[in-house]
Amino acid sequence: MLRFRIAKICAILCTLAGAAQAHEPTVQVLYSERPPYLMTAAEGGPGGLTGAPATRAFRLAGISARWLNLPTNRQLLTVRDSKLPACAIGWFRTPEREIYAKFTKPLYHDKDWTVLAHVHLAEHGDGSLQELMQRKDVRILVKDNYSYGSELDKMLARTQPILAISTAPTAKMVQSISKGAADMMFVSEEEGSYIMEHHPAEQTRQLRLLRFKDLPHGPERYLMCNKATPDAYIERLNSAIASPAH
Repeated sequence: MLRFRIAKICAILCTLAGAAQAHEPTVQVLYSERPPYLMTAAEGGPGGLTGAPATRAFRLAGISARWLNLPTNRQLLTVRDSKLPACAIGWFRTPEREIYAKFTKPLYHDKDWTVLAHVHLAEHGDGSLQELMQRKDVRILVKDNYSYGSELDKMLARTQPILAISTAPTAKMVQSISKGAADMMFVSEEEGSYIMEHHPAEQTRQLRLLRFKDLPHGPERYLMCNKATPDAYIERLNSAIASPAH
């Protein structure tokens, strides 16, 4: 009889826990297609270097997620302004963003930065990034409202090169470089290798990956969540991110 009562109590507690979880708010999880970091998967959340660990973290944390493929500027607006819980995948942590966002533990740590350049720029033979950025005939394509990590952001602010600002996805930016609409852009080692291997040959024939000793190491990428995301969710996501993959 006692064993039956204990089993009944356990069943009731499990039911209540499940009901409580069912009433927890769903998180809008924001991403944009950007191989090899983020790639839409057949089911559930995205795959890729940051997409897969983010998808896994929400699953292990038991947090309901609504996956939304949005342009980066709309992701920023959602994290800043939404009254509902929202997290964006794979963003760098900066002092400005810490004002309006919460960050989990890192999802991924990039390898070194590289320069994706048009072949004509690569043939010039510049010896350092500093030298390259001080040239007045070089147009650097950068994404609007984007951070390239603290070291590269500071270098851009200090040298004040000629910038071309883009709101386009990375694939369109790569196309612009290949056509000579701009001379170069910054990509991680992982992204640069993916571009040279998977983009059309008509583009990659016009592109080169340049590596300079004064290029900074790659930063860490995080889940960036808004203030409406409960702290308990951040704690559960951190525990899931830290748990070993199987």
